[in-house]
Amino acid sequence: MKYLKQFLIIITISLIGELLKIYLPLPVPASIYGMVILFVCLMTGIIKLDMVKDAGKFLIEIMPVMFIPAGVGLMTTWGVLKPMIVPVIVITLAANVTVLAVSGRVTQFFVRRKAKKEEKMSEVRCDE
Repeated sequence: MKYLKQFLIIITISLIGELLKIYLPLPVPASIYGMVILFVCLMTGIIKLDMVKDAGKFLIEIMPVMFIPAGVGLMTTWGVLKPMIVPVIVITLAANVTVLAVSGRVTQFFVRRKAKKEEKMSEVRCDE
């Protein structure tokens, strides 16, 4: 019953994301709306992590299975993809490198910011 409740929470948030996609004239995928809503709800405490943690772990565990249809789709459209394989590979590699670089920079920024904040807090404690 616990898993059912957790999946229901995740599916409800996904439905809200789908509705936002329909009603907002922005070029944002519904899944992004859903992830942002879930993130905000988790950060504000509206949804506690324990309320979705087990279902989330399960979904992450079965994620590789979700790529099978995409792989089959690539295999069935190989004739169309073959003439433009080099540009697709170049774009894919460039996009991956860009995402890795930006993610690393953002992570470094937040780690440094947290370290500075902790350093200031320790200085305040030492002064007392």
